[in-house]
Amino acid sequence: MKNVGITACSNGLKKESAPNYRRLIQTLQDFGCNVKESSCIFEKDGPFSGSGEQRACQLMKLFSDNETEEIYDVSGGDMANQVLDLLDYNKIAKSKATFWGYSDLTTVINALYTATGKSSVLYQIRNIVSEYGKLQQRRYLNRDELFNISYSFIQGSYTEGVVVGGNIRCFLKLAGTKYFPSLEGKILLLEGLGGQVPQMVTYLSQLKQLGAFKKVNGILLGTFTKMEENNCKPNMEELVKLYAGESIPIIKTPDIGHNSNAKAIKIGEKHIFKI
Repeated sequence: MKNVGITACSNGLKKESAPNYRRLIQTLQDFGCNVKESSCIFEKDGPFSGSGEQRACQLMKLFSDNETEEIYDVSGGDMANQVLDLLDYNKIAKSKATFWGYSDLTTVINALYTATGKSSVLYQIRNIVSEYGKLQQRRYLNRDELFNISYSFIQGSYTEGVVVGGNIRCFLKLAGTKYFPSLEGKILLLEGLGGQVPQMVTYLSQLKQLGAFKKVNGILLGTFTKMEENNCKPNMEELVKLYAGESIPIIKTPDIGHNSNAKAIKIGEKHIFKI
């Protein structure tokens, strides 16, 4: 039996999502998981499922449980970075539990890597009860399939390095803090939900001003939902080439992002990409 935890470090889930959440718990239990639930899941006071201290405490409770193997954060939104200063990274470094989350949890995932060297999984576990539930349940049970992403090179033909990043907006919340990972020799993963050309120009300008494109070994682009839905011009690939230059390898994958049919990738682990 696998011991897993469920928590929400970012915005609390809305109460109307309770039936879907219960289906998630039941599905995990049907898979033989022993599910330990945080007390901070649903909105209680505005968007909060609990104070920053309470949400951090619930996450630490799961990391400190010697039986917990995987921790699934079911939230997203804006507030996950509130917990970063409240975590015990020494205890987390000793924990065998792996953290899973996406979107705003990019902040937690990269902070965990920076502070402890631990890898985490960029993936939303609620995908297994989404419109692609059957597909995602099969992937959940077959981890090779879940982590096997398809990709193509926009420029270059080979790159390797530890992958950092995730959601572009949320990743940049860490800039200037002790939680922002070193980008030297890394592969920078970028994906996004909202935002169109003006927002992407803002984010890419900031990354350039941080020296990101002179430090990383390559860039991995996931999906950019609103950009793609609106067929924005220039598109994200064209914008990244403009900011990153012609010498850095740039890779595109349709499998990482906010879509409910997305696959997973390990942040904080070395990956090799080649034609």
